[in-house]
Amino acid sequence: MDLKETVFALSEANGASGSETAAAELALGMLRKYCPEAEICNGNVIGKFGVHKDGLPSLVLDAHIDQIGMIVTYITDDGFIKVGNLGGIDRRLLPAQQVVIHGKRDIRGVICSVPPHLSKGESKVLPFDDIAIDTGSTKSEAEKIVSLGDSVTFDVKCRSLIGERITGGALDDRSGVAAILYALELLKNRETAYNVTVVFSTQEELGERGAKLGAYSLAPDIAIAVDVSFAYAEGEDEKKCGYLGKGAMIGISPSLSGEISDGLINAARSAGLPYQLEVMNGLTSTNADQYSVSRSGAKACTLSVPLRNMHTPVEVIDLSDVRNTAEILAEFIGRKSE
Repeated sequence: MDLKETVFALSEANGASGSETAAAELALGMLRKYCPEAEICNGNVIGKFGVHKDGLPSLVLDAHIDQIGMIVTYITDDGFIKVGNLGGIDRRLLPAQQVVIHGKRDIRGVICSVPPHLSKGESKVLPFDDIAIDTGSTKSEAEKIVSLGDSVTFDVKCRSLIGERITGGALDDRSGVAAILYALELLKNRETAYNVTVVFSTQEELGERGAKLGAYSLAPDIAIAVDVSFAYAEGEDEKKCGYLGKGAMIGISPSLSGEISDGLINAARSAGLPYQLEVMNGLTSTNADQYSVSRSGAKACTLSVPLRNMHTPVEVIDLSDVRNTAEILAEFIGRKSE
């Protein structure tokens, strides 16, 4: 498995929350290499790994397949496309961004930006009501392609930086999807200590909706949400961040299972793998929150890839952290030899 190629392909697939079909179908094709009977169920990509055996606890590996984006709400008489947000978009970065509107066919546009010459030097963060996309079309031309409710994503490709660092969009959480796939690659010829099911879930950015469905239908004993978390950048609070290139971030929280947190830590230590701790004082704002309280509850934990510039078109990760995340998962899941 070429990890970099996998991350690039997943990152560049279209899959704003609620419109994840293209990204889900790509991930489904990748997952079927390890889970031949995987399928899409209510939007979620679900596959059972290996042979499930009586007596083994059930474990779900979850990563969300959706990305932040926008939704078309109106077309003005001048042909500008008005939008609302899908997930937590930083409105400060929107002016002058290039975007793709996923209508009857994909069309490109740019978000309008008032030149500084006309703004009298004033700078303000625009509310979404003032955001407009220019496609160069008239209203009648736009309406032939664009419908209300169409999704919009940033027009961005992954790029390599120095070393193993890359930048792109939707690395939250396609890097988590890639980490799970790589873990399955590491486990494909090994016995496992659990009956493993993979879920690439929808609509995490809209309230972890896909995870609610997955948690209820699967009712696992253990669930690990493989997501991203904050990597330190200049000017940020180091106490609240991990670091790029220093390994996966293992979650510790009163809302998580201390047993699973300890298990992941011990797995990393026993294999000599680097890791970082991410301490949270309540809910995690990840899919782990849904698994931990669904039905009779699962022992849930988070394992996160450090990421800079979250929810922007220029997210940054280090591929070594994705690989390390997969290695910790494989060490935790693999059955130890007697």
